Amino acid sequence: MTDSATPQPTAHVVLYQPEIPQNTGNIGRTCVAVGAKLWIVRPASFRIDDARLRRAGLDYWQHLDLGDATNWDHLREQLTTPRLFFFSRFAKRTFWDVQFQRGDVFVFGRETSGLPPTILDPQDERALRLPTTSHVRSLNLATTVGIVLYEQQRQLSGAGRSE
Repeated sequence: MTDSATPQPTAHVVLYQPEIPQNTGNIGRTCVAVGAKLWIVRPASFRIDDARLRRAGLDYWQHLDLGDATNWDHLREQLTTPRLFFFSRFAKRTFWDVQFQRGDVFVFGRETSGLPPTILDPQDERALRLPTTSHVRSLNLATTVGIVLYEQQRQLSGAGRSE
């Protein structure tokens, strides 16, 4: 539970059943850098105390706001905001089509299979993709999360807006 003295996260990053501890460690470090909360929806393919995860998160892991959910329904019980965005290479809209807000939830799927159809509808306006050329099947998960979080930060700061 968050008390009134604790600042609310700038964003919530949800990793649905992550498989690669180094990606999760790097994502955790990025979350610390921007003040986002990281959520892990289990089962993960590694333990949270995995040395590879800790090494990738370096000494920042102690500062990470980390949430845990036993499954998707458990996450939705804990995280009730309506502003969820689902990232997939199959989405029709790009992330440039959205004006992000503080506290938005960004949901990312497994490294090998993405989000299941029970969670992701590529036609849903909340389903977003990062544009890539046809030569690239997908970007690394940690890279994708970093791009999304820093685009949100850019939008929140007003950088690049004409007055």
